This record gives sequence, C-alpha cells and structure tokens, in this order.
Amino acid sequence: MSSSIERSFVQQLQENQNLIHKICRLYTNNEDAHKDLFQEITIQLWKAFPQFRGEAKFTTWAYRVALNTAITLYRKKTRTISTIEFDSKIHRFNQDEYNYEEEEHIKLLYQAVQQLNDIEKALVFMYLEDKDYTEIAQTLGISEVNARVKMNRIKSKLKKILNP
Repeated sequence: MSSSIERSFVQQLQENQNLIHKICRLYTNNEDAHKDLFQEITIQLWKAFPQFRGEAKFTTWAYRVALNTAITLYRKKTRTISTIEFDSKIHRFNQDEYNYEEEEHIKLLYQAVQQLNDIEKALVFMYLEDKDYTEIAQTLGISEVNARVKMNRIKSKLKKILNP
C-alpha cells in the first residue's frame, strides 16, 4: 500500500481511537483483554481500509468494523487471527492510555450493560455516544424504527438490572 494511504489511516485512527477504546471497554473485563481487542480492531480496520470509499463517515464505518470485530472475536472460543505487518517505527503512532480510574463512576452502568447481548451492547454504546437513530440503524444494519424499539426495550431492561 502506498504511504499516503498509511498516513491517512494512521491519522484517522489517531483521531478516532477513543471510540475504539469505548467499544473495547464494553466487550472486555480487564486491561489485557482491552489491549488485545484494541489491537485486533486496529488490524481489522487496517485490512478493511483500502475498501473504505468515504460513502459514510469514517466514524460510522469504524464503528461497524470495530463492533463486528468485538462481537465476532468474543463469540469464538478459539482465536485464529491473521495479521498484516504494519511498521509502527515509520509512523510513530501514539496510543493514548485508557485511564480506568476516570471511568470508575460509571462502573455500575458498564456492569449492567455487560448483561446485555452483543447487539444490545452496541446499540447502547452508540446511543450513549449521542448517535442519532439513523446512524445507529445504518451502522447496525437494521431499520431506524427497529433501532428505536430495541432502545426502548433496552432502557427498560437496564432499569430492572440497576433497580431490582
């Protein structure tokens, strides 16, 4: 791949790494698993980047790849992951450290969300990120009406979990 594509990818990834960290937080329970998932999502984004045509926003496309990667990876019991060589020495990509202490006040919410199924987790995550139902529906590949109905059901489910 050309170096301009690599530079573009690194820039987009660096600008949007917080959304990937948040997805990792939803689908993992410890720092090592978080780092592994972050790395795997980065690899899958890199592999898919040449097909990114810009028809949707980069964040919408990245959400879809990241969520699909997280869901697929954690549904499998065995992991056979193919990787592509990425020379980090050339790009000097600075990964922000994810500060778990800052997130401590929402630990209960994350524990409740952990009890949801994979699609419900994805929907809650995008809802909490203030994504509109059009973008949520597009990312998850469902209708906008279906996204609204699912979100209302999830809210009720979370209320029962948080206030038994």
